[in-house]
Amino acid sequence: MNWALDFMGSFKLSIDGKESDVIAIKDEVLRARSEGSMMFFAGNGASTTIASHASLDYMNQLGIRCMCLNDPNVLTCFANDFGYEEVFARSLKIYGKPGDVVVLVSSSGMSKNVVEAAKVAKFMGIKVVTLTGFNNGNDLMSLGDINLWIDSKVYNVVECAHMLMLVAVCDMIVSQEKEKIGVHGRNL
Repeated sequence: MNWALDFMGSFKLSIDGKESDVIAIKDEVLRARSEGSMMFFAGNGASTTIASHASLDYMNQLGIRCMCLNDPNVLTCFANDFGYEEVFARSLKIYGKPGDVVVLVSSSGMSKNVVEAAKVAKFMGIKVVTLTGFNNGNDLMSLGDINLWIDSKVYNVVECAHMLMLVAVCDMIVSQEKEKIGVHGRNL
């Protein structure tokens, strides 16, 4: 039973003190929605699932135009034609415009295709939100406008914290908007 308590303690420590980062992301999401900007989400491996889930929640519950850049047909096409490092950057070049937001999820913050997407986004005037872990000051963080870094080197801790934080942003906005109009239930 000690291992479970150790894991839960590690998870709690990893998310303590992240309130200002979550609020900064929430404010950026609200700005994007009010301006009609697009939100893009991307990641590799388990971060793909996190990106996809967040994109769906933000679109469905918040009414934001969202796109997860992890479509397997697009990924394999762009990887074949331009190399795997370019798969997310290529999509941003096609769909992105200044004022849009890209949320890039990478446990290590060192994935070359995610870092390349951040570089392209910065060049294009797209706001970059990063969710990383492992080493503070990783390559992806150096490109972010908003950085949510999880102080852990354990994949499951970092990934669960990323998922929790992104859905917390969505739920926070939904809750605040329901309070304003006195509505109860899941969707607006």
